[in-house]
Amino acid sequence: MGKIEDQIPVDLKAAMLAKDKVKLAALRAVKSAFLLEKTKEGFSGNISNDQAQQIISKLYKQRMDAYQIYVDQKREDLATEEIEQANVLEIYLPKQLSEEELTKELKNIIDSLGVSSMSDIGRVMGKAMGLLKGKADGSLISKITKELLS
Repeated sequence: MGKIEDQIPVDLKAAMLAKDKVKLAALRAVKSAFLLEKTKEGFSGNISNDQAQQIISKLYKQRMDAYQIYVDQKREDLATEEIEQANVLEIYLPKQLSEEELTKELKNIIDSLGVSSMSDIGRVMGKAMGLLKGKADGSLISKITKELLS
């Protein structure tokens, strides 16, 4: 896939022609978020793939949170729509690491930093968030790091 910013309008048009309401709603949300990003003060003009993935990741997380709320409230109709939109957004995100892969990566980071106590969690998290950004959820990184350091 080339530039995500260029791919969204192409996929949006395809979704319109296919009358795919779910994909259309998800991609319109992405397009809207991109427009908001572009109108921010001091913005350069183009959205890099990293920025695009951050924006889409945020939208994905919002869909998953809403899905969980709807499931808890037993609103299956709304929950289904949220999870389907999340699945559309997932296409544009890098593959997420499994818990085993993430644990292995975090062990490597902890070993490379030579830390062993909870007092060093800030150093570990800083390096981990830099290396694993977009590849794993921040709360999961934090949880596993705490387990490894305790």
